[in-house]
Amino acid sequence: MSIDLSAAAAFMATHARPLDRRRFDLMTETARGDGAVPGALAALDGYRNPDGGYGWGLEPDLRSPESQPGAAAHAFEVFEDIAPATSARAVELCDWLDSVTLPDGGLPFALPVTAAAGCAPWWLGADPSVSSLQITAVTAAAAHRVAAHDPAVAAHPWLDRATRYCLTTVEAIEETPHAYVLAFALRFLDAVHDTRPEAAGLVARLGTYLPSDGRMHVEGGTEDETLHPLDFVPTPDGPAASLLSPEAVAADLDRLAGMQEPDGGWTVDYATISPAGALDWRGHTTVRAVQTLLRHGRL
Repeated sequence: MSIDLSAAAAFMATHARPLDRRRFDLMTETARGDGAVPGALAALDGYRNPDGGYGWGLEPDLRSPESQPGAAAHAFEVFEDIAPATSARAVELCDWLDSVTLPDGGLPFALPVTAAAGCAPWWLGADPSVSSLQITAVTAAAAHRVAAHDPAVAAHPWLDRATRYCLTTVEAIEETPHAYVLAFALRFLDAVHDTRPEAAGLVARLGTYLPSDGRMHVEGGTEDETLHPLDFVPTPDGPAASLLSPEAVAADLDRLAGMQEPDGGWTVDYATISPAGALDWRGHTTVRAVQTLLRHGRL
């Protein structure tokens, strides 16, 4: 099943925030002119705070202005998109993350929110004194993907702290984790498998918690909220890919392609909190859908 890339581009132009429009353009080889990378970084700067972190709704359901761990992974997505170019902003983000990391090396799910309007309750109710594998894993995974082409990020002490926390915490899992914890832990292990030999064994351990069809209901989410094979195996060349059959992944690629809406974009099945956040998620999700299809050779 193929998608209509021109319709996706039209959706982005019509509905997406400037940051996601810039990210979408970066995926198009002909769009990577002299201004593509600076334009993407300038759009990201609109969410940046003087402390080096990011807020202001970069995480669409966390619209408070202060810097938050939940926004950091989204920022690292942009620093990955601009490869092979690098930005000093990525190291500055590592500095900020190091300043809010807890003594065990993990990040809190969220820091205290200063403006609750438009923010999801799971962000508002977070305990800032407790480390979260979910947030630390997804953030460290994104940072490792940046580190693959940015030596300054690879050498940053925060990334080593976060990596050790994730490896230790994953090793201690003894019961089925929440769907997002499982998905983000697997993404983290995929991102470090070239540099951390223990990652392969931990992938196998986590694989015992993944249903054979790669589908897992999200506890506490909407009635229909489910993670699918591509949420656990977003890239075809990491060790997590061995957990699911090629047929399951191929079927999920067909499902993803078939989710393109008549307006050209993709949507989400999880709860959205504000009208702006819902539209922001559609732009972000459309970028991710096209990236996933590209990585798996479907475009």
